[in-house]
Amino acid sequence: MSSTPANTTLTIAVLPGDGIGLEILPPTTALLETLSKHFGTFRFKFEERRDCGAAYYKESGKDCSTEAFEVARKADAILLGAMGLPNVRLPSGTEIAPHLRMREEFGLYAGVRPVKAYPNTVRRLADPRADNIDLVTLRESTEGLFYTQGRGEVIGDTEARETLRITRVTTEKLCDTAFQIATRRKAKRGTASVTCVDKANVFRAFAFFRKIFDERARAFPDIPARHNYVDAQALDLVRRPWDFDVLVMENMFGDILSDLGGGLVGGMGMAPCAELGDNHGLFQPAHGSAPDIAGQDKANPTATFLSAAMMLDWLCIRTGIQALGDAAILLEDSVDDAFATKSLRPMEFGGDQGLKAANAAVVNALNKRLGKDS
Repeated sequence: MSSTPANTTLTIAVLPGDGIGLEILPPTTALLETLSKHFGTFRFKFEERRDCGAAYYKESGKDCSTEAFEVARKADAILLGAMGLPNVRLPSGTEIAPHLRMREEFGLYAGVRPVKAYPNTVRRLADPRADNIDLVTLRESTEGLFYTQGRGEVIGDTEARETLRITRVTTEKLCDTAFQIATRRKAKRGTASVTCVDKANVFRAFAFFRKIFDERARAFPDIPARHNYVDAQALDLVRRPWDFDVLVMENMFGDILSDLGGGLVGGMGMAPCAELGDNHGLFQPAHGSAPDIAGQDKANPTATFLSAAMMLDWLCIRTGIQALGDAAILLEDSVDDAFATKSLRPMEFGGDQGLKAANAAVVNALNKRLGKDS
């Protein structure tokens, strides 16, 4: 934690990207502006760049301009909407995804994806304990099977190969992050645990991953360390997700199980994400660009608002400005209030509100907490 003084201006790189990304970021930055004005101890400078994403690639042949990439590199944090369009592909047939390049370039090894059941939202599981789902999937985001992205080979028309990579240095940092998250959650909730999700019974790489996990767990004796094979974990996320706290895993496993988690609590519009490294943080909803509903006022902004709250919390830890942490709590609590009072009813899971009405519901809830008239 640094000793950054109050009244600090924090530069946020704003990358709307494609599809609904262009729609969900403006109300999010407006909420952040409201919070900064309320506290008065920090300010934001938003640097928006639209020269990044699939639409830009279609125009220019580049996934992201050098200028936009450098804005992201130099920013205090990166706030991203959504990248990619299904009908715009690289010559290899893969989607345009400059944020994957940012993960590698900026060392964003820790993909933090909370899975929380909010009041009056859809429950995919009938068990009343589903109301208590509150866990975190921690996905390694630079290695694993995704390490081979752009490096795989197709041999003739008969074989394709991709390579999984797991390194000690990154896995140690990832596991430490998992236990640090659990420690913070224990301080708030009273209990916490970390489960290593792997396939150590079959693959040497995952046995190596588990070995490192067990080594790092010894430094956190107050946090129970557990193990689960990924197939069993998928089963348990359907049978008893309320029994889990922090799940740490390889990149591809995390990609899949975090989406399963989003489905448990309503849909991907409820799935925020932070991608963290030693010196950079990128925050985005875990959903895609949803071009089928773009421009129709149908998007659910919840995941983006919650991602912004995660950004505030991370900036608080980075700068030592406690007001940023208080702002994070205010924003998340306002989302909770809006659901609890049934004033937030996204179309994504059967409600009658599009983006504008959903945003208004959260704005009203925030204003009430701030003591302002709606």
